[in-house]
Amino acid sequence: MKRKLLSIVLAAALAGTMLAGCGSGSSSGSQNAPAAGKETGTESKAETTAEAADSSSAGASGKQTDGKNLPELTTEPLTITLWDISTEDPGKTTMEGAVQRFMDDYPNITINLVHQQNDNYKQQLVVAMSSKQAPDMYIHWGGGPMAEYYKSGFVNDITDMFNTYDHPDFIDAAVAQASYDGKILSIPFGGLSGCDIFYNKTIFAEVGIEVPETIDELEAACDKLVAAGYVPFALANGSKWTGSMYYMYLVARHSGNAEFDAAYTQEGSFTSDAFIWAGEKIQDWVKKGYFPDGVNSLSTDDGQDKALLYDNTAAMMLHGSWQVSGIRADNQEWYDENIGVFRFPEDSEAAAKGVPQDVEIGTAIGNGFSFNCWNADGSVDQTKLDACYVLATQYYNDDAYNQRQLDSGTIPSIKGFEETIDDPNMKVVADVFFTASNVQLWYDQYLPASVTEVHKDCMTELFGLQKTPEQIGQEQDAAMKAAIAE
Repeated sequence: MKRKLLSIVLAAALAGTMLAGCGSGSSSGSQNAPAAGKETGTESKAETTAEAADSSSAGASGKQTDGKNLPELTTEPLTITLWDISTEDPGKTTMEGAVQRFMDDYPNITINLVHQQNDNYKQQLVVAMSSKQAPDMYIHWGGGPMAEYYKSGFVNDITDMFNTYDHPDFIDAAVAQASYDGKILSIPFGGLSGCDIFYNKTIFAEVGIEVPETIDELEAACDKLVAAGYVPFALANGSKWTGSMYYMYLVARHSGNAEFDAAYTQEGSFTSDAFIWAGEKIQDWVKKGYFPDGVNSLSTDDGQDKALLYDNTAAMMLHGSWQVSGIRADNQEWYDENIGVFRFPEDSEAAAKGVPQDVEIGTAIGNGFSFNCWNADGSVDQTKLDACYVLATQYYNDDAYNQRQLDSGTIPSIKGFEETIDDPNMKVVADVFFTASNVQLWYDQYLPASVTEVHKDCMTELFGLQKTPEQIGQEQDAAMKAAIAE
């Protein structure tokens, strides 16, 4: 593969605008993790469990990779530079543990692990690519940025390796999110973060509401809640990406992934039927009082959406599954007594037309590791690539790493782990996302950075009734056309 220098335009597009959506302060390897401090009481348990797992993960003899079908690694000295965003525990210790186990087994290979600050990470990565100083192995969130890294020559195609050598039995949706254009470009790790509706079981029972399975039933439930004096949805759209969750799900239920995929390439449009239908639904719901007053001024980072659940003002909250560990940490007893979870209801009319209703919103990989291993002449540095592959598949996804993920409330995107979950709400999340035909990555992570900012601004305009669905569709089309032209 002939390597190309990342263009100045790409650097401007990706570095000039930061993706701030979906909880950008993560320290655990997922941009959608709870804010630091929300998992009080879990770190010591994770450390103890992981230490035990660390001591036994390699078995009684030899490397933990012995007996597996993996590339044979070099015995010559080798240094690999790896970037991640785990600057705080528990993520920092988890990542460093994986690296240390690898270096214990392969003492001739040095992993230069660099923890980057999440807020500046994407910018730093693109600047490094532009100056030809990109790391050999680095994390990302998949989606559009991963595709751009690949097209610009900073990602190795690992399809043949993935089909030849051992790796964890990742769920189908994780492999799909680690792929682009039919090629596998990254190794999933970190686990899934699914988007579902949290609801107050006590309020539902009081008002006489069953869990809705269709959008029509959801609207009927919301009307009953409003009549009973409740706000149906706790939404804090000050961060903009929280409102996008409703927009994404309504588009997905009305058209599967077809219309979004077409809008992304501009073979279609953000003014197509599903986008207009979704926007009109949201604005109708705003007018009916399904969301709190001042929805665009409330902050999810400050927990103002959860607060509406806690004081029984609101009955539901569409949010990421990381909220489970956050709410549990705030009040385990209240959580156990009141909180349930259900998947976003189906569009029965679209289903009758054959539109798939099992496309879910979130991330199936947490993060992906891509590899940037090249020789000076532009050929693949297979020696280095082999080592990166073994590190990512066998150490970041080994028993010790996965146990730490489970202890911190994250479900590894590996088949079988759904059987290890004891929290009933996380079981629902796993059942939904482990069987999904596709998991559409959050738009604010999938879209190019310049388009992301326009999209988030459109969510403010949509929920604020400032512009019509047609107008915000036109804004997103214009931004996408400009990004494609660049």
